Amino acid sequence: MIFSPLYRKEYKSIFWLAYPVVLSQLGHILVSVADSVMAGRIGTVQLAAASLGNSIFTIVLVFGLGISFSITPLVARADGRKNHTRIALVLLNGIFLNTLVGIVLFLAFWALSPYIAYLNQPEAVVRLAIPYVNVLFFSMVPLMVFQAFKQFAEGLSLTKQSMFISIFANVLNVGLNYVLIYGKLGLPAMGLLGAAWATFISRVLMALMMGGYVLLFPRFARYRHFMRRQNLSWAHMFTMVKLGLPISLQMIFEMGAFSFSAVMIGWIGARDLASHQIALNVASVTYMMASGISAAATIRVGKLRGAGDMKGVHVAGYSSLVMGALFMAASATLIILCKDLIPLFYVKDDAAVHALAAQLLIIAAIFQLSDGVQVVGLGALRGLEDVKVPSMISLFSYWLIALPLGYGLGFWLDLGAKGIWLGLFTGLTFAAVLLFFRFRRFSPR
Repeated sequence: MIFSPLYRKEYKSIFWLAYPVVLSQLGHILVSVADSVMAGRIGTVQLAAASLGNSIFTIVLVFGLGISFSITPLVARADGRKNHTRIALVLLNGIFLNTLVGIVLFLAFWALSPYIAYLNQPEAVVRLAIPYVNVLFFSMVPLMVFQAFKQFAEGLSLTKQSMFISIFANVLNVGLNYVLIYGKLGLPAMGLLGAAWATFISRVLMALMMGGYVLLFPRFARYRHFMRRQNLSWAHMFTMVKLGLPISLQMIFEMGAFSFSAVMIGWIGARDLASHQIALNVASVTYMMASGISAAATIRVGKLRGAGDMKGVHVAGYSSLVMGALFMAASATLIILCKDLIPLFYVKDDAAVHALAAQLLIIAAIFQLSDGVQVVGLGALRGLEDVKVPSMISLFSYWLIALPLGYGLGFWLDLGAKGIWLGLFTGLTFAAVLLFFRFRRFSPR
C-alpha cells in the first residue's frame, strides 16, 4: 500500500514541501550548535555554560514556536477553501500576537534569569550562562516576528523563501561568532557572550527579510488590503492561542525534559554536562530536520482537510510517517559511524569528554527512529487541529516516564549521564507509539 502510485505521488508532494522547511528549521538549532562548537574551542567550562544556557533558552524558544505554529494549519485550511479574507486576518493577527508573545517572553525570563544560580550548577558555569541566556531571551522578539511571516508563508505552501533566509542568517551567525567570540577585526574578544550577540543580530535580519518578502511582494497584495488596525481581533488571536498553547505545552514537555536532563547531568559535573551538550546538539539537529517533514505533514493534512479530501488526509499522514522513519534511520546509521569523530569538533583536548560523548551518541542514535515517528505524528495531528491529547501524551511520556526512569538509572543505579539518556530513549519510544495510534484512530480511511 505505501508503495502504490497514490503514495508515491504524495511522497513527492511532501518532499518538495519538506526540504526547504528542513533547512529552515535546521537554522534554529544550528545557531546553538555553532555557539557550542565555537565556545567549546575556548574550553570545557564555556561549553558547559552554553549547554546550560541553551537548555534553559530552549524552553522559552519552543513555547514561542508552538504559538507561532498555530498560524500554519489555520492558513492551510483557509487556503484549501480559497478563503482569502480569512488568510489575511490570520496574517495580521498572527503578526501582532507573535510580537506580543516575544516581548512578554523576553521580559519574563530576563527577570527570572538570576535564579539560574539556584539550580546547583558549577559556579563558573552559572557566571557565564546568565548573561549569555539574557541576550538569547532578547532575540526572542525578532525571532517571533520572523516566525509569524514564516508560518504564514508555509501555510500557503511557500517554503523556499524562509529556507534561503535561514541559510543566509546562519552563515552570518557563524561569521559574527568568529568576530565576536575571538575578538577579530579590532573588536574585543567577548567569549560566549559574543555568540549570543551574534545570534541576536542574525535574528533581527531574519525578521526584516521575511517581513519584507511578505509585505512587499506583489503575490501577497490581496492580503495587504486587510492590514489595518481595525481588523485586529482578540477573537482571532484567542483562536490562535487556543490552538497554539497545547502545541507549546507539548513542545515544552518534550524539550523541557531534555533541558531538565541537562540540569541533572550538571549535578554530576562540568565534563558530563559538556558531553551531554555534544550528544544533544547532534540529536537536536536530526530532530529539527525531521520536524521539517512534520511541518510538511501539517501543511498537507490541513490543506486536504480544508478541501474535504479525507482520503488524501490519510495518505498524506502515513506518507509523512514513512518518510520521517526512513530519514531518522539513515541519521542513526551516520551517528554511529561518526560517534568518535563528532566530539573532536567541540572539545580539543579532553579525552574524558570525548569518550563519554561517544557513548551518549550511541544512545542518541538508537532513539532516532522513535524521535522521527513522534515528531511527524505530531505534525500530522496538528493538520487535523488535534493538539490537546498529544500534549498530554508528551506530559506522560517525558515527565512521568523518561525523567523519573532517567533519574533512577543515573543516580540510584549509578549509570550517570548514560542512565539519564536511557530514560529519555524510553520516553521517546512511548510517545512515538501512542501518537502513531492516535493518528491511526482519528485519520479517516
